[in-house]
Amino acid sequence: MAARIDELMAAHSGDAPWVAFEYYPPRTEDGVNNLKKKMPRFKAQKPLYIDMTFGAGGSTSDLTLDLCKEAKAAGLEPNMHLTCTNMPQEKIYEALEGAKAAGIRNIVALRGDPPLGQERWEAVEGGFTCALDLTKHIVKTYGKDQFCISTAGYPEGHPGAIKKVAEGQELSDKEKRRVVSLEDGDYVCSDADFAKEMEYLKAKVDAGASLIITQMFFDVDVFADFLEACKEYGITVPVIPGLMLVQNAGGFGRMTAFCKTRVPASIREGLEAVKEDDAAVKQFGIDLGAKMCEQLMALGCKGLHFYTLNLEKVTFGVMRKLGLFDEDAAAAAAAAAAEPAAAASAGAASA
Repeated sequence: MAARIDELMAAHSGDAPWVAFEYYPPRTEDGVNNLKKKMPRFKAQKPLYIDMTFGAGGSTSDLTLDLCKEAKAAGLEPNMHLTCTNMPQEKIYEALEGAKAAGIRNIVALRGDPPLGQERWEAVEGGFTCALDLTKHIVKTYGKDQFCISTAGYPEGHPGAIKKVAEGQELSDKEKRRVVSLEDGDYVCSDADFAKEMEYLKAKVDAGASLIITQMFFDVDVFADFLEACKEYGITVPVIPGLMLVQNAGGFGRMTAFCKTRVPASIREGLEAVKEDDAAVKQFGIDLGAKMCEQLMALGCKGLHFYTLNLEKVTFGVMRKLGLFDEDAAAAAAAAAAEPAAAASAGAASA
């Protein structure tokens, strides 16, 4: 029977951390084909698992399952995202049954984002309202052994709980460490709201989540605080840092502003200095990513979850800098990919 991620983590040995790669289902056929071509190169680096997300509003649920099946057939261990957005219970059941039939043992249970063009999240008729309800449903329907359930953790608080700091508002020391500076002012998840976030996270774990994958962060001190908070709330399942690497300056700025993510001044200033040079931006992303990974390993993190955005250059650059990249395996994957193209070219020449 295929392995659960918690079992794979427990079996991992050695000092080097394991890695995992997250992808999203492309919107076009060309994009899907391009991702499939990249899969062998990612597989060559022996990730512990790969994540496949749902599109906005659950728009790619079928494609998510199909890509997970292909990854499974290729020898990768998929961790399939499942959201509540636009997913009535019948469709949730179909997705879980499809995963079970394909031998997929790992599910990321999420509420999900609002559908495109919709500002507020609303539950679909006959659906679930939150990740906690979805987690409970999976465990009730399939027991605790069929699926290893991952859940999301928010080191800075959920974006919906990060609110603008009022003029004259005094912040606690913990709030100051979480504060986010945006163009229109400072934002923070208050201590009271952060406590609610942690209580909710504990409820998801108690309901059956076996591990926590964090949303992106760029201040490792905030992640360290989050680990301490997990201990305080009696959360003992593994906490895996989710790493969003800098790929380009514009996208980084838009994403961090939208998610209200704290970006230390040193990172903002460093990126500002190279933002017009694409190669320099990618090198900045590699250097920053490697530094963060080293800090996370020093905190005791045994694994690194990379949000790849379906791109490989910066992710592989970070792994190379950390000594985690297998050059021989990469060369073998490249050679294997070149063989069909060479054969096709030879056939065309002889025709």
